Amino acid sequence: MNLMKALLALLLAVQLSVPGHWLGSAASVQTGAVGAPAVAAAATVQEKYQIELTRFGIRNDGTRPVETTKGINNALAWASKNGKKTVSLPAGTYLIDKSSHISMVGNLTFELPSNAVLQKEPNGKEHYKLMYIGPGVRNVTLKGGVYRGDKDKHDFTKRDSAFTAGTHESGYGIAAEGVVDLTIDGVKAVNFTGDGLVLGGHGTLVKDLYESHFVQGAFNDKGAPVANAGKIRTKEPLTFSHAIFKKERVFELSNAIKLPNTFDIYFYKENGTFLQKLTNKRTRDIMTIPEGAVKFHLVFNQASKKGAYVEFWNRAVSRNVTVKNSEFAFNRRQGITVGGADNVLIVNNSLHDMKGTMPQSGIDLEGGYGENGHKNSNITIRGNKFYNNASYDLILYDGGDAIVEDNHLASKGAIGLAVSEPFKGATVRNNHFDGTRIIAYHDVKFINNKMNNSFTTLTGPNISIDGMEFTDSLFAVSSKVPFGVAVSNVTIKNNKKGDSGLSLAGQPIHIKNLTITGEATLRSFSGTSAQGSIFDNLKIIGYNTTFGLSLPPGTYNKCVFEGAEGGKHGLVSAASAGKYVFDGCTFKAPSSLNAFFLGEHPKLDLTIKNSKFELLGNTQAISIQSAQSVVLENNTVTAGKLTNTGVELIRLNDYWKRNEKHDIFKAVIRGNTITANIAAVGITTVNAGTGAPAYTVENNTLYKAKLTLKSNDASKNNTSN
Repeated sequence: MNLMKALLALLLAVQLSVPGHWLGSAASVQTGAVGAPAVAAAATVQEKYQIELTRFGIRNDGTRPVETTKGINNALAWASKNGKKTVSLPAGTYLIDKSSHISMVGNLTFELPSNAVLQKEPNGKEHYKLMYIGPGVRNVTLKGGVYRGDKDKHDFTKRDSAFTAGTHESGYGIAAEGVVDLTIDGVKAVNFTGDGLVLGGHGTLVKDLYESHFVQGAFNDKGAPVANAGKIRTKEPLTFSHAIFKKERVFELSNAIKLPNTFDIYFYKENGTFLQKLTNKRTRDIMTIPEGAVKFHLVFNQASKKGAYVEFWNRAVSRNVTVKNSEFAFNRRQGITVGGADNVLIVNNSLHDMKGTMPQSGIDLEGGYGENGHKNSNITIRGNKFYNNASYDLILYDGGDAIVEDNHLASKGAIGLAVSEPFKGATVRNNHFDGTRIIAYHDVKFINNKMNNSFTTLTGPNISIDGMEFTDSLFAVSSKVPFGVAVSNVTIKNNKKGDSGLSLAGQPIHIKNLTITGEATLRSFSGTSAQGSIFDNLKIIGYNTTFGLSLPPGTYNKCVFEGAEGGKHGLVSAASAGKYVFDGCTFKAPSSLNAFFLGEHPKLDLTIKNSKFELLGNTQAISIQSAQSVVLENNTVTAGKLTNTGVELIRLNDYWKRNEKHDIFKAVIRGNTITANIAAVGITTVNAGTGAPAYTVENNTLYKAKLTLKSNDASKNNTSN
């Protein structure tokens, strides 16, 4: 035990003799501790280092930017070489050189207190970085502290060169290119002329291949050259000798001209021995260099090499990145740009007040992949708060495979989520779009989201909405292809505060279990979509009976339409060309309406069957003003509160059109049950117009109500009680 006490005393003395080191808690140096853990604790303390300002010429009073930046970089390099795992700076303001930046090293945590500010020196540069983490750097953590740009004092009149745009949108707080295993935790990145954080890729053009680099021919399955008049191959092998391949073992072919976008590739060892063949690879496919491969040949399936061109690239995206518990705010362009990254988690951050130059977004996934840039993949954006951003909260512009969940997107009047045409494959679930819009083109699954005081623009294909709650919002869908959008389990709540409800356009879609309640200021359902849509269990309860409903063509199964009291002329209308089928539906009219269901179009094909009409006042159940064909079959009409015997419950045209040429060309009214409390008109065809054909009226049962039919109608087996 005396020997152990002596050893611990020696370790403590060494620790105290090293300036700037963090000491562990008192418990870590108690002489009563067990030997091995005590030694391990002391070793852990040694791995932490608070940078000594005077030793490295660093100022924390906001002065001497050149010396301070150089000193921080020297301290980071020293710490890395000397086995430190965590370094820090004391509180204060550190002015970072306008012409330089901090260069982070690998295998290190840079941990700052909340009152340590890294301030970019005011400048007039279009492009700058405060913190840079370059390609090949691995295992980095940035924790805490404030990264502050020069936006408020920036000179926006300067240009980096005569060829630059002059937009000053590339002043970055933290810029990572081709980094692997990066964690950003609890930082604050604000007031940059561009973005608070950029996660990007690093590209190296290894070689251009032109017509002269190809010859006619191919390779056999053993990698030996063979004659083939229908194919061309590389004349000499391409090698992985470039220094970049020592760090990044991936490559791709890009920008092919007068070549197919698919090819076969043959790998060889250093001594020329054939190693492996891959077939039907595509340009822009990221390929991993096989173990032992030092060179390769290409084969393209075409006979001519004239004008052929392709590029051999190494592209290293940032990989395995976590950004959490941080704040990105008051930047001119955006909070975070993901411009070439794979396997990224952005969680529990605050992103707000982006304003100054487009896109003005909280987060933008945009690597320019279609313009020779980098691919984004496997990005998760979870539990973040977005607000006060000028144009967007979140943009999924290019790449694919994103999960967006549990976020609060609340930049009022802005676009909460934009999924652009180049992006493929997003799952969006459990988010709250609080006064923000959704614009999505295709390949998106929406699951259990909610929206208030805004609207959607959805086009498809491959969009599905399962479980969504709208409040005072317009759920607008314009399907680009038939059934390119599928909708289920949606509720829309209207409080008469705006143009809210459901609006359809474009190609037909399938909607299941959608309920709209309450009055919108206008129509809570309208549509001009092509015929063929399917509506299963659509319920519209308490709609505005001043403006009514304008339904698109489609099949309505077990649907419910119920108007609010107050309006007189707000009908449910089928007023477009095409086929309408209502099967097993319920129609409940308030007492204030004059008429409930209107069919009116010369090319209308209307069927209402197995449905119920409940009338609470002097209201017509069904009024057909024009149609190609009408079938009313096996329905029930109940009018229990009539006070006017002149009410016509089912009518074909009206008194004012009786002397006009007929415009209902076929009608079948069969098997309906009509019940009235007084002797009103149950079914009438007498005003159908001149030259009207014989309509079929048969097997109907009327209680108290009566028939008034044309003389040429085919009437049989109707009973009146």
